[in-house]
Amino acid sequence: MASAFQERKLTEMFAAFDADGDGRLREEDFRALVARWSELPGVGAGTELRARVEALLMGWWAALLEVGDTDGDGAVDLGELLLLVDRLPAMVADVTATAETVFDAVDADGDGRISPEEHRHLVETWNGRSVNMTGVFELLDLNGDGYLSREEFALLWRQFWISDDPAEPGNLLCGRLAA
Repeated sequence: MASAFQERKLTEMFAAFDADGDGRLREEDFRALVARWSELPGVGAGTELRARVEALLMGWWAALLEVGDTDGDGAVDLGELLLLVDRLPAMVADVTATAETVFDAVDADGDGRISPEEHRHLVETWNGRSVNMTGVFELLDLNGDGYLSREEFALLWRQFWISDDPAEPGNLLCGRLAA
């Protein structure tokens, strides 16, 4: 069962996914997320990366629906989302594969690293709004070189989705948690 910390962290992600704000995730919410992600450089219509992003997000929707839609209504509420979260520690390869596609979508200039600006764009795309990122990137940049490498990003992504330790920097990957 998800801890109180994981629930707090994922409540904010749930709100970011819930495009219409009705408290339930549906396929339309994930389609809206695909549309937001398609605004990132390199993820435009007809691109290979757009197809990967769509397959990724809609694949996670299918997994969420399969595991979480316990009442069979075609929608998933926060409690049902947390059922999938309980399974993520056994799905490290899937979570890491997700990080690979997200990294490629965010690395706007294709230099193999994510800059602070690219990271801010990721967070704002994910959340669908402007987010205060003051001081966050510095905590994520594990080696202090001013960028996130593919390896750093994958570790931070796994921490975000799987970790129950509030001290792990990956918990800030999608922005600071609300107080």
